[in-house]
Amino acid sequence: MPSSPSDPLVNFKDGIRDGIPIALGYLAVSFAFGIQAASSGLSVFQATLISLTNVTSAGQFAGISVIAAAGSYLEMAGVQMVINLRYMLMSAALSQKVAPDLPTYKRLGIAFGVTDEIFGVSIVRPGILSPAFSAGAILIAVAGWVLGTFLGAFSGEILSAALISALGVALYGMFIAIVVPPARNDRNIAAAALMAVLMSALFTYAPVVKDISSGTRIIIITVVVSVFAALLFPVKGEEAENGE
Repeated sequence: MPSSPSDPLVNFKDGIRDGIPIALGYLAVSFAFGIQAASSGLSVFQATLISLTNVTSAGQFAGISVIAAAGSYLEMAGVQMVINLRYMLMSAALSQKVAPDLPTYKRLGIAFGVTDEIFGVSIVRPGILSPAFSAGAILIAVAGWVLGTFLGAFSGEILSAALISALGVALYGMFIAIVVPPARNDRNIAAAALMAVLMSALFTYAPVVKDISSGTRIIIITVVVSVFAALLFPVKGEEAENGE
């Protein structure tokens, strides 16, 4: 039986339970982020603070690239807006599952922890979404994210440069693990990923455009690939409703 929204303690425990697998996954990914942050010149404190206040894997990795390239604040803002735009849609969807009279500060608390994984366990929760459930899931998931970042950044400060470089490969392995499985089952995803790879190579080696800063590159590639994918591979209404 699903927990009652009026039972905060039980809902909080349910959130902790559902958040534990997320925290374990975050621990591994954020360790790679910590390594990347340390190799980019950030201190352990700075890297850990970024993870504590942002909680966005793709956004943080992109942000580190902008920092390493000495990008502007405008580039950083643009990169984060484009990459994290999906969280606005997730928050809008979750807003339909909370009680209408839920106080604003509790809504802000839930919004802070909206990630792909937490959204997934929250949206399938039967009935009204309890703030206590969100608090439990967010608490344990963010703890795993921050701990992994701390351990990765700390390791990056004490390990040799060669070993740090080797561990940095984990970042690319993570992206491959995210993209390849769905790409094998969906030609549209494979085409979009290939388009992004080709554009990235173009901006890396082609004259003129190779001089564009990394932050601006990320914005351009993300927007162009998203627009082309939406135009070439539109999702039909029935497919979207069925989650296909």
